[in-house]
Amino acid sequence: MTEARAKARPAPGESRFAQGFALFAECLLTGVWIAVAALGLVTYPAAFAAGARHLGRRLAHERGGWREFAADFRAAVRRGWLVGVAGWAALAVVWVDVRAVRDGLPGGAAVGAVGVLALIGAAVTGLRAAAAWHPGASWRALLAGAGRRTVLDPAGSFLLVGGLAVVVCSAWFSAPLAVAVLGAVAAAAVAVEERYRRR
Repeated sequence: MTEARAKARPAPGESRFAQGFALFAECLLTGVWIAVAALGLVTYPAAFAAGARHLGRRLAHERGGWREFAADFRAAVRRGWLVGVAGWAALAVVWVDVRAVRDGLPGGAAVGAVGVLALIGAAVTGLRAAAAWHPGASWRALLAGAGRRTVLDPAGSFLLVGGLAVVVCSAWFSAPLAVAVLGAVAAAAVAVEERYRRR
């Protein structure tokens, strides 16, 4: 796909503004698709992977729509649901840590802070792995590589943390906004991974 992106050319007669607005609209639509695909609760890694692939095709000016998204989602969810279960387990552990902090457990503040930072790091790693996913890829290998990139590329990782913060703030303000913003976070993950590859 990287070669396709490198060879991609803007559509003839289309202004940069029109291209940017079309990509923005595609991000919002992809956010809705991701939200629908993630309704299974453990399917959110596969949903982000399919969304990132869809946006990658859009950036490469390749054809692709709901059918391609659904096919990618079906391929990604075969093993991706295990990643989703692990994510919920990590969230449960951090919730217990936060409860320990609130109950005044000695050393609880340090354990809670480490737990929250680890959860944020895991979320960024998951986003980066989803952005790098392709059919036939091993989630274990993707997560290992994404973990290294999360540490080695702090600027990209902080960008994704900011994207996640926007989703949380949007959900706090209005839940429908958070749904649309999910696509923007997937686009940010694709951009961060592409930037890292070109370094």
